[in-house]
Amino acid sequence: MAFDGRTFVTRRFVSLLFGLGTVAALALVPLGAAGDSFTRVYVNGVPVPVSFNDGDSFRVQAGEFRGAQCRLGGFNTLESFGPAHQWGDFHPYELYINAKMATLNGRRGTWHCTSDGSTDTYGRVLMDCPDLATDQIRRGLAHAMQIDDTPSRPAYLRAQQEAIRERRGMWAHGVPDYVMTSIHSADENPSREWHYNRLVSVRDGHSESMRHRDTYRECEWVCNDELRVELGPVREAARRLRADPEIAPHLADFFNLHLIEFVSRYRRLGELPEYLTGPARERVARRLAREQSAGQLGATRTERGSCMIHVPFERRYGQRQARCLRGHGTWDGPGGEH
Repeated sequence: MAFDGRTFVTRRFVSLLFGLGTVAALALVPLGAAGDSFTRVYVNGVPVPVSFNDGDSFRVQAGEFRGAQCRLGGFNTLESFGPAHQWGDFHPYELYINAKMATLNGRRGTWHCTSDGSTDTYGRVLMDCPDLATDQIRRGLAHAMQIDDTPSRPAYLRAQQEAIRERRGMWAHGVPDYVMTSIHSADENPSREWHYNRLVSVRDGHSESMRHRDTYRECEWVCNDELRVELGPVREAARRLRADPEIAPHLADFFNLHLIEFVSRYRRLGELPEYLTGPARERVARRLAREQSAGQLGATRTERGSCMIHVPFERRYGQRQARCLRGHGTWDGPGGEH
């Protein structure tokens, strides 16, 4: 079934706004209305004007980093070039609106960031903006994200769990275990043996690579089949880890979401996160192996998780924009026609 984007808004836009809370009023502003305005951001203690082009990046207009495009670390907002994401009962257009609202939310605040001038692989200056990140995550306009196998800051994870409990923003109509944040077709670099799609854990924010050798068509939906655990038995196992007098002293630096991730990953993959090191790693592995053999870690099931649409970068904007992204066409989720 095809959905016309404009008709779709009249049917479910109100539900989305209630899920987003007070930031919902920002959706009444045309998405391009703030395009030429600047936001005050304190960078290393100095107020400078910046221009947000999406909810997790901006360009600095004055001061030490004048002219620099900046990537804001520790969190991620959804792609805003079109209806590019889908999971749960969301229509892709809803998550597209969510991405646009993240940009508006960034533009309407006053934030505080620090940077030592380091850059990412795209040459963007890396900024750390905890107040912006927490606000975006708490509203359900962003998710916590690390680019490696380390957990996100506890403050970000607590804000995310609050947003999930209240079904705000991007969690209003479903919560995958992982959010797919980028996809890479094999024809982008045929010389590579493996290609990957980035998956970010909703539980602790770490990143994993979905390795593949697939070539994707333009406007093809790419989905992650998740091996999901039973949360009841996993949470009970995490509590037992915390109560074990031989293990608990080594887990003082971790909070409950980390322990749940330890059990979940062991149940799914038979391994533990890389950031669990030292004596705790061996002891946790031994205990979980015993509980797994005893059937105490519950069952698993495979479900479709988050999906992204594949559109080459040069076809995302302008006159050459892919047909599936055009604002007056139709947008279908995975399995639909474009």
